Amino acid sequence: MVGFAPAAAATPAPADPDPRGGISGTGHGPANHPSGLADAYRRQTRKAGGTWESVISLAGTDVVAERADDLVEAYSVNKVAVAVAVLDKVDRGLISLTQRVEVTADIVIPTGDGILPLDGAYPSSVTVGHVLALLLTVSDDTAVRLCGLVCPALEVNQILVDKGFPKTQVVPVANPNRFYLGKTTPRETHNLLQALAQGNLLTPSSTAYLLHILRSQAAHTDGIRREMSSDERARVATKAGWFNDGRNEAGIVFDSADHPTLIYALFCQGAPNPDDFGGTHPAVRARAALGRRFLEAVPTTALTTTTTYTPANGG
Repeated sequence: MVGFAPAAAATPAPADPDPRGGISGTGHGPANHPSGLADAYRRQTRKAGGTWESVISLAGTDVVAERADDLVEAYSVNKVAVAVAVLDKVDRGLISLTQRVEVTADIVIPTGDGILPLDGAYPSSVTVGHVLALLLTVSDDTAVRLCGLVCPALEVNQILVDKGFPKTQVVPVANPNRFYLGKTTPRETHNLLQALAQGNLLTPSSTAYLLHILRSQAAHTDGIRREMSSDERARVATKAGWFNDGRNEAGIVFDSADHPTLIYALFCQGAPNPDDFGGTHPAVRARAALGRRFLEAVPTTALTTTTTYTPANGG
């Protein structure tokens, strides 16, 4: 189990905003003040527009709780919850990461996100481990259906209820192995990530496996992690979701001693330019600005010496 880092010492007054609309500092002093994070959140979300429902906690204490218990469309953020359900079955010995699932032409979603629609070679097969990696990095939509082959919709929902997340639910359809990604609340998504980071949801091996994927360089980089170095990105486990006018992201920021210190669950609907699913969308720009503020608020005093990212060049 991984514990939370101690909260930073409070300062007499909130940090002054910097010209970019964030909070000043480099991870020490005023930038650690929780009100500085709250000010940055308010500034960036109001600038982006739309309706936001969010929870941000620092060292176990809420910094932001805005409409925290509203039921919202989770979109692909709920892929983390689906992965938790699949790995719960792995932990109980009902399935394995090396178990293969068939990728047939009729199961492939030709539009949307992911890699599986691009290969054009069906039928084929992949392992459950491959499915989870695709689900959580490139947010592969076909991988949702493949998860349903080993963990049907009603089973996903029951596992989440049993783990204490009755509002984080997928939406079953006529085919019991398929589902829409459903809804959640900012509070439940925050608490699910907190429980995951503390080792309270899955076995240590499954916990490490899931967090390793979410912290990988292949995971989402166009929001919270955009303005970060490769090593900084490795300190952030994140999952984004986007559909219609919704732009969501939730994750965990680890300090440099690898303690999960800041947890965020950010949901936005109704911001301008709903047809823009790229990095120029106002809500995505807001998350990118907040990502730097999050990183600056998390202690970096106990620097690690382990290389977190080493690229390769074939061979």
